[in-house]
Formats: sequence, C-alpha cells, structure tokens
Amino acid sequence: MGLWNLYFIVKIYLAFTGKLMPVWWLNILFALVLIVPLHKRWQRNLRLGLALAAGAALMYHEADVPPIGYVLKQLSGLAGFSPAYLLELARRVFKPAMVYIPVIALLVYAVINRWVRVSTFVLLALLVAPMWQGVDTLIAKAASPSGNGANAQAGANVGNAGANATTGTWDQQLAAFRDAEKARHVAFFPMDKDASAQFDIIVVHICSLSWDDLDVVNMTNNPLFSRFDYLFKNFSSAASYSGPAAIRVLRASCGQQAHKDLYNPAPQDCHLFADLAAAGYDVQLLLNHDGRFDNFRGEVDKEIGVPGLQPPSNEGLNPELKAFDGSVIVGDYDVLARWYQGRLAKGGGPVALYYNTVTLHDGNKVPSNPNLTSLQSYPIRLNMLLNDVDRLINVVSQSGRKAVLVFVPEHGAALRGDAGQVSGLREIPTPRIVRVPVGIKLIGLPQDKSAQGHTVVIDAPTSYLALAQLLSNLIAKSPFKAGAQPLPQYAADLPQTRLVGENEQTLTMSTPTGYVVHTPDGVWMEGK
Repeated sequence: MGLWNLYFIVKIYLAFTGKLMPVWWLNILFALVLIVPLHKRWQRNLRLGLALAAGAALMYHEADVPPIGYVLKQLSGLAGFSPAYLLELARRVFKPAMVYIPVIALLVYAVINRWVRVSTFVLLALLVAPMWQGVDTLIAKAASPSGNGANAQAGANVGNAGANATTGTWDQQLAAFRDAEKARHVAFFPMDKDASAQFDIIVVHICSLSWDDLDVVNMTNNPLFSRFDYLFKNFSSAASYSGPAAIRVLRASCGQQAHKDLYNPAPQDCHLFADLAAAGYDVQLLLNHDGRFDNFRGEVDKEIGVPGLQPPSNEGLNPELKAFDGSVIVGDYDVLARWYQGRLAKGGGPVALYYNTVTLHDGNKVPSNPNLTSLQSYPIRLNMLLNDVDRLINVVSQSGRKAVLVFVPEHGAALRGDAGQVSGLREIPTPRIVRVPVGIKLIGLPQDKSAQGHTVVIDAPTSYLALAQLLSNLIAKSPFKAGAQPLPQYAADLPQTRLVGENEQTLTMSTPTGYVVHTPDGVWMEGK
C-alpha cells in the first residue's frame, strides 16, 4: 500500500486517543482495494485519484467535526472577519508540529519499510482494532445499568426539569428534559404602586465570558463579584453563539427550547421584556456596537417582545476597540453612563434596559496595543469591562435611584480550548463554554441590607428560568420596601435546569461525572 500505510496508522492512533471514530469495515475494504495489483499505468493513476478523494471524505466523516454542508454555510460568516482576525485564527489552527511531525513520520516509515512489510502489520491492526474496541464497549456497557457506556442515573442535584429527566438512556433523558421544559413558565405581576419601592432593571448581556475563562486569566475573585447580592455559580447559558444566546435570555420566562425551536415564534409571555413591559416598565435597548454582524440587531428586535425600540446613537463617543469585523466598539462605561444621564434627565417611571456588549468578543483589537492578539488582550479587555460595570453601579448609587443590575454573559470565550476544538472556537458547547457567571446587584438598598461580604450564592444547576423567577420575585415584593423579607428568601426554591448546551449540529448534556456530547451523526460520546 506504500504511503497509504501512514494514512491507516494515523487513523488507528487517533481512534485509540478518542479523536476519531473510524468505520472499521469501510477502512478494511478501502485497504483491500488499495492492495489489489494493477498493471496498467492509467489504472493506477485512476485508482490514486479516486483513493485520495475517498480517503479524505472517509476521514472527514469519521472525525469529530461538523458536516461539510454546515461548514460551507459558515463560510459567509468568515467573509465578515477582518484580515488580521483571519490570520490570528489560522495561527491557532496551524502549528509547526503539523509540518515537522509528518516529515519525521515519513523518514521513519522510509527506514522501517526497507526491512519490514509494513502493509501486513497495518492490515492486521485494522482487523484487531475493532475487536479490541468492541471488548472495551462491552465492558463499559456491563458496568452501566442503562447501557449508555456511563452511569446514566444522575442524582436529583443535576436538576429538577422533570421526574424522568435523569433516568434511562441519554436519548430518553434528553426527551424527558424537552417535555419538562415545555411546561415551565414564570409569571410576572404588576410592580408595587409605591414609588419609593420601584426600581429600574438593567440587564448587561456580555459576549464571551465563562467561569473557565475567569479561571484562565486568574480573575475569578475579581472584586465586582463580591458586590453582587446574588451570584449564580452553576448557570447554563445553553448556547455558545451570540444570536441563540440573545434569543434565550430574551425568552427567559419560559423553559429551555431546543435550538431549532429558537427560530420559530414563541408565545408573548415567554418574552422577558414583554413581561416587564406588562408589569409597568419602560423597555429600552442599548448596544456598544452596530449589531450588524450575523444580523444580531435583527434578532434582538424580533425577540425583545416590544416593537419599535431604537437604541440611542453612540456617535460622539470615543471608540475603545476595533472589532473582529473591522467595526467600532465603544467603551461600556461611556455608553452606559451617557444613557443613564439621559434616563435621569427624562425622569418618569421605572425603566428596563437590555444592554449588549461585545467588548470581550474574540478577534477584537486594543488600538493602544495593536501587536497583541485577541487572546493576549483578553485580560486587558475583561478588566476594562468589569471596572466599567463597577463604575456604573457607583453612578446609579450616587444618583439616589434604585436599580437591579443583572450581569449575564451570553457564553464563554473558550480561552482554554477543548479536546475537539482550538481556543476561541465554540462549535461544541462544552460546560467550559456554557457555564457562565451570573450576578445580580440591588443598588440603593439600605446599608444594613447590602451584600458586601454576604452574597447569596446559588450553586444549584440553573438557567434563564431561574433568573426570570428571581426578577419576578423581586418585582412582586420589592426588596427596597420597608419591612421587605431577607434577601435569601427571594432566591429560595428557584427552578433548576440541567446543563444542556446546544448549537445547530451539536448538543452537550451534564452527567454525574461530567458530560456527554451528541454529535452531528447522532452518536453520544463521553466529553473530555
């Protein structure tokens, strides 16, 4: 088989390291076709051409990557990236080892092939490998009561999304999760008529920040988090891209939908800001970017549930960053402070603001440090963002008005990367990406009720439904009213949600020992 031996050796190695799922019978058939002797040159050339195409297609099919149709659909998005960002992505994907390791392998193969019939050992390995893996699978199934290859009986602490959500096979658990989520809904009631008990709601929706990202840059204990009155430690954003994440937070009043259902109409009472409008809030919209990439602004306009919203222009504010697509990003404090000054000048009743920031988006550049890659500048940009939110809390506090600030990321930045994807890529919505830090600050509470050092920590697995329920509880019984109940009572018995992360082609689901991945081919795999 000549150099085709290396092709099969690489496949066998990747299979046993868990990076490839070979269809063994096709590989054996492929090897047998390559062994058949052909005497005419045109026949050999034809077979080589067909073999190259078939070998590439077979390996792509076996690899843990999205289907080719999905990849082609994403190419239009790449066209919007700046040349500098495309170059940065290329450097992350292509490493020097991709050049020197194949060269070394070729040299070693050339030496060994002179003394050993490598093809014989490769064919033997192709026959033995599936049998070896089959034995491992049988052992794993024998150890699993549900036949999933892992313990599918999760404890009640995984979530309370339905009595059957943590029993049975992974497919059965997912189906039970879907059914349970369809029935879940948070009701909102009119706000207190006492003006002294009323408060604004400021939702700061942040692109690209997870607990794992904070750990990577050693900022898990940033002082801002100690200022929050409520801190969710096990919150699932359920998405790893901005569009779906925005839809999910804007539909927070209902249970978690399947990814494909996000693009179908939802009942009006699923839209969080429509519920806030019905409760008496003046809903407003604000961005620190133009919202054009991937039609983000269009998705927000459609899903916020209040028609005709127009964000204030950012014209006149100094650009702080250059975005991954070449557009301008304005500093978060500048945008929010100018908005709040206008809000104070206008007066009126309570306001509910949806603010979206892309300060942390992968590929952004800091003009004052143009030589830094976006991964290198991430700690700088994160420190800027956290400081800006901290400053906003001070501005609102000094104004004398009351407000509830909600700090909720869309998804993580994937700084660390995963076994199946390089840093910055989020096609597989792993827990490192979808488990995000969510905090709520009650601004204007009396000094004896403030959270400093007494944050209510919510460790249970939660998602947007718990966030909506907590807001509903705060509106129903204002914490700013004299004689209000203790802060922990507002967070008692919040709805729990099992971590299920979803993209168009890939799904992840938490287990008692980690998580499993549902691949585009419909196969469940243990997460790594």
